Amino acid sequence: MSRSLTISDELYQHLETTAKARGLDSIENLIAELIQRETVLIQHREAIDRINQRREQLFERYGEMLDSTDLIREDRDR
Repeated sequence: MSRSLTISDELYQHLETTAKARGLDSIENLIAELIQRETVLIQHREAIDRINQRREQLFERYGEMLDSTDLIREDRDR
């Protein structure tokens, strides 16, 4: 299905210039790329939110956990 959208000449020129600068053939490809990037960013934000929720759950259950970096270094030095 095809649809039309009315945009200003200035915006069209900006989109066309941006598409060419990114090595894309058309504004349509630029929009598709932007949608894909936005989808990835949303997925990353959701993953970060899940990680933060899990950290909160672990903190509530076990309290503050100390950083084990120093212990790992000590083990390596033995």
